Amino acid sequence: MRTDAPGQKEYAEDAWDLKERIRVDEGLLKQRRGFFMDAYRRSMTYLLFENDALVAFASTRRDGYILFLAVLPEARGEGHGKRLVAEVAKEHPVVTCHARTTNRNALDFYENIGFTVRRRIENYYEDGGSAFYLRLGEEAGLRERLSEFLLR
Repeated sequence: MRTDAPGQKEYAEDAWDLKERIRVDEGLLKQRRGFFMDAYRRSMTYLLFENDALVAFASTRRDGYILFLAVLPEARGEGHGKRLVAEVAKEHPVVTCHARTTNRNALDFYENIGFTVRRRIENYYEDGGSAFYLRLGEEAGLRERLSEFLLR
């Protein structure tokens, strides 16, 4: 686990490259470079490396909102996403994010670890795509629930 705190960008290019691979291969994470880099620089980013290669990262705002969560396709199912969400949850009693309504893999992942859909937002994305706003945790019990699923 490595981190880039707000204002740091040591691993920004690695994160951009992983995000772009997912965009090209899966049609997801379609943010423009300027938007991505600006959001990354203002975020706390948690990065997981294996043999010095980035396999997953999550960038979060100060309020616990996950801006970006990306896991290398061949590294999915190994708990990387859960570990990143757990890192965010250590610092925030409530964790939130948006996911495309058509991204079944992301929705299944988030729901599996305890996120609930709060609302649907039409035309949320630049390309007109809709999103669900998801939330994990209420004031009490979030840390306990995360501990439970990490022990699974």
